[in-house]
Amino acid sequence: MQHRQNGASQEVAAAKAGISVRSGRRIETSTQKPRVNTERQWRTREDPLEAVWETELLPLLQAKPDLTGTTLLDYLQEQYPEHYDQTILRTLQRRVKQWRALHGPEREVIFRQQAVVAQQGFSDFTHPDNPITIQSKAFPHLLYQFRLAYSGWRSVTVVQGGESYAALATGLQRALQQAGGSPVEHRTDSLSAARNNRQNVWTEAYSELCQHYHMTPTRNNLGQSHENGVVECANGSLKKRLAQQLLLRGHSDFESIAAYQAFIDRVVGKLNQRNRSRVLEEQAALQPLPEFTATEYQTLHLKVTRSSTIEVRRVVYTVPSRLIGESIQVRLHHDKLVLFVGQQPASTLVRIYPKPGENRARSVNYRHVIHSLASKPQAFRYSQLRDDLLPDDNYRELWQLADEHLEPREACKWIVTTLRLAFEYDDEQSLGEDLLIEARAGRFASITEIQSRYLRGTPDLEFSAPSQHTLVSYDDLLCSIRSQEASI
Repeated sequence: MQHRQNGASQEVAAAKAGISVRSGRRIETSTQKPRVNTERQWRTREDPLEAVWETELLPLLQAKPDLTGTTLLDYLQEQYPEHYDQTILRTLQRRVKQWRALHGPEREVIFRQQAVVAQQGFSDFTHPDNPITIQSKAFPHLLYQFRLAYSGWRSVTVVQGGESYAALATGLQRALQQAGGSPVEHRTDSLSAARNNRQNVWTEAYSELCQHYHMTPTRNNLGQSHENGVVECANGSLKKRLAQQLLLRGHSDFESIAAYQAFIDRVVGKLNQRNRSRVLEEQAALQPLPEFTATEYQTLHLKVTRSSTIEVRRVVYTVPSRLIGESIQVRLHHDKLVLFVGQQPASTLVRIYPKPGENRARSVNYRHVIHSLASKPQAFRYSQLRDDLLPDDNYRELWQLADEHLEPREACKWIVTTLRLAFEYDDEQSLGEDLLIEARAGRFASITEIQSRYLRGTPDLEFSAPSQHTLVSYDDLLCSIRSQEASI
């Protein structure tokens, strides 16, 4: 009717109103007034909560606004077992929802932030959704993600262990090197690696790290994960993309950690291409990087015990026996331990973490102590590290079989000498497999026989007897020398 009053034809007005021309004529010629669309003010059925809403439920809600409809229904069923059943749950939930909207407490407001170029970078750790294996062995790890707020550029680093300072420093410095600069501000959640939450201060190491890259450290408030949302939401998209790429790849086993990291870098690189123009704009505005990177490890000072061990973060490590009694410096990275004597590197160990549910762990390498053990093989039987000295399951089964079929002293000597030969000839795996096959058949090769196996492939050296000159030849040589001197 409005279109008709503005001069439109019946056909045009009907088309604009989305009705047929015939309906338009009927409406135009009708003498009835259009019905006003008003909501009804009456109930269509009896209120099942009329007897208890004002007197009992409303006071409970006013005292405890977080009470849910389900909890209130439980309360009614306890107070009036015969009067209220599950059929009123939806009615009660709607009534509670409406009360909260009209009379409930004020809610927290989320203030949308406007990202400023090169201003903020965010860090967070996350657990991968897909189990990863390295050479068919389970690989427990975390993914550290750094993201720039303006462009959404991100960097992801594989880290081992928990959310430690070493993991944070390694991932952050790798990200800044890839980005080619640093933002003005770096934000994390309440990481214990960056902040002493009891004293509410930044840790000294993290403060120095941020100062080295001219970044101001900030954190979101406790329990307010949305304040770190730039990277929190990116964790979900990252894990979904990784899961899809692993499905496309067909398996989640990798040859090495480096190969796994390269796979992640390719996936992240494709994600970064989406906002290439903003990424280039932000990278150009980042602060220049310092000439040298900051320290990304923690330093410990320990003394090597007479058992050739050290203990680091509830893990016992064996070290080369030449270090016994030395005071060493341990540089603790997230994936390795580097041992120093003075300023000279002495050894590098793979870092081990206790398994979930366990408080302690061991990292024992028989190669560190085999020379001492070979000189006193009987110490093997009751050694606290006995089972850990055996390098794999083949050698553990070998020891069990040897202990069953050989005399006690001979069994210790046999397994220790086998380990020494495996070390000296660098043939640990194949030697263990061959001897296990024989041991299962009840045959234990002697040490001499095992040694001879490594000498069989060595070609025999042919020695030729030297020819002895006659004494007359020496006399002739001397006479010729004298004649030459006389002629001169």
